[in-house]
Amino acid sequence: MKLHVEVQGQGERTALLLHGMTGSRESWWRVVPLLVASGHRVLAIDLPGHGRSPRDDTMTVDRAARSIAESTADECGPMPDLVMGHSYGGLLLAAAVDAGVLTPKLSVYIDTPFTTRGGWDRAELTAAYEQDRRSRTVDGLRASRPFYSDQDCVVEARAAECFDPATAAAQATGPGVSFQPEPGSIILRAEPSSYVDDETAALHSGRGVIVRDVPGAAHSVWYSHFDEFVAALPEVFT
Repeated sequence: MKLHVEVQGQGERTALLLHGMTGSRESWWRVVPLLVASGHRVLAIDLPGHGRSPRDDTMTVDRAARSIAESTADECGPMPDLVMGHSYGGLLLAAAVDAGVLTPKLSVYIDTPFTTRGGWDRAELTAAYEQDRRSRTVDGLRASRPFYSDQDCVVEARAAECFDPATAAAQATGPGVSFQPEPGSIILRAEPSSYVDDETAALHSGRGVIVRDVPGAAHSVWYSHFDEFVAALPEVFT
């Protein structure tokens, strides 16, 4: 599957950005200019079933992960300088690293669940995703996420309009998957986090993964605590 990729910047370093579920490449609208200013050529990707990328109701996590590598091969090959993945995007990053199709010099996992249980009922989950999609209007997001700026609401509502519930649900109907973030990578989590609990964080830290917290942040850390998000990643924003 060839994914939609937008490239910005002329820097010598490459950065891949992988948004979360129901998001799009536009979710990084405040992050991209900082990466460009710090010398990166930025590839913001629409993941399968999102934005301008294709839909596929037989999609798997492995195929979704491989599609990222295939879609960026001409721009940066398998070894980008930086890959930053949020939530579902972080899961696909971990899957791509596990499969050996991406070997980033630095991986940043933002509030990422590294394990999925699988076995979901396709119709039930598709309906749930569809309900969530319909609720993510500009007004709905303003009400449910008061920390969003007006532009955050606009880009996330636009992403929801393009989101395909069937593609997302397909990845959760098969067996569950589990991945280990590689030593030297960074986990940046909201604190408290619904996706990376303290026990999991300690386990990964003991394996050589750098774990950092942003107290009080929402799941989309850079939306609720942008300055703290940037300060927590000096390896990236310098």
